[in-house]
Amino acid sequence: MLQATPEWQTAVCGYEARADWPPVTVLMAVHRGAAHLPEQLDSLTDQQHKNWSLVASIDGEDDGSGDILEAHPSAARITRIAGPGRGAAANFLHLMREVEPGSYWAFSDQDDFWLPHKLGRAVERLEDMPWNTPAMYHSRSLVTDVGLDNHRLSAARPRPPSFANALVQNIAGGNTIVLNPAASRLVHAASHDVEDVVVHDWWLYQLITGAGGTVIHDDAPSLLYRQHGDNLIGANDGMRARASRLRMVLDGTYKTWMEVNLAALQACAKHFTPENRSLLRRLVIARHQPLAVRMKMLRNVGIHRQTQFASSVMWLSVILGRL
Repeated sequence: MLQATPEWQTAVCGYEARADWPPVTVLMAVHRGAAHLPEQLDSLTDQQHKNWSLVASIDGEDDGSGDILEAHPSAARITRIAGPGRGAAANFLHLMREVEPGSYWAFSDQDDFWLPHKLGRAVERLEDMPWNTPAMYHSRSLVTDVGLDNHRLSAARPRPPSFANALVQNIAGGNTIVLNPAASRLVHAASHDVEDVVVHDWWLYQLITGAGGTVIHDDAPSLLYRQHGDNLIGANDGMRARASRLRMVLDGTYKTWMEVNLAALQACAKHFTPENRSLLRRLVIARHQPLAVRMKMLRNVGIHRQTQFASSVMWLSVILGRL
């Protein structure tokens, strides 16, 4: 199944399993996941970090996913709850509200395959952060076909994470995200402030950076990302993804996303630093100004994306009034 490649194998070879790992709670949103859920659960069971538990929120009609969770050898570590029935983003938001904070949190899709070092490597990186500073780890992925073959490394992130970037771009794949205890407490509290988010990982990136927390990007992949027709958004790289992003600007989808995001951010802005509350307020005001004023204000805000192409698409949305 997994062919070792120098691109990632060298990067993770220094990792060593430990016996004293802190507890990690895995939050998994499930919706008709029976086809690939067993492999995902097996990869979780095979983690070198053994001190984990799983909370699975089952959304909508159960296709047997509940039975798979109950029958799995790791069932004693698994708690099942009912989802809200409003899609993946709402289901993850539901998990953030329902799960007790204060431990490390990891977010899981139902159809990936975690590499054995995933949890341990993330916790190891997060342990370097001050205990009271919210910190979020995320990594690249090995994008595969539905059979977990034909691996390719997901896109690099050349610019440092920041709130000014998070306002206009998501760089964190939710299935790779792990939060330290301070971040899980922040996320749990803020999740009660918001009604809706576009996708949970984008909101997490915005919240952690907005609150002055630390975001750690790992160039080494932590999982096999199964690319198939049922993925909500997809791997978000390549020419097809570029065309899709451009189309979303032109048809107004991106503007709608921005409006949902900004409503959520304004609802939880009490958790932000004063500087980032000001940044958010200036962005909200700038979006409704005439073009020349809008361009000047947004340049002063400092919003940016990771690549030249992505930044060009962003500024096109500004010019068209669709940011």
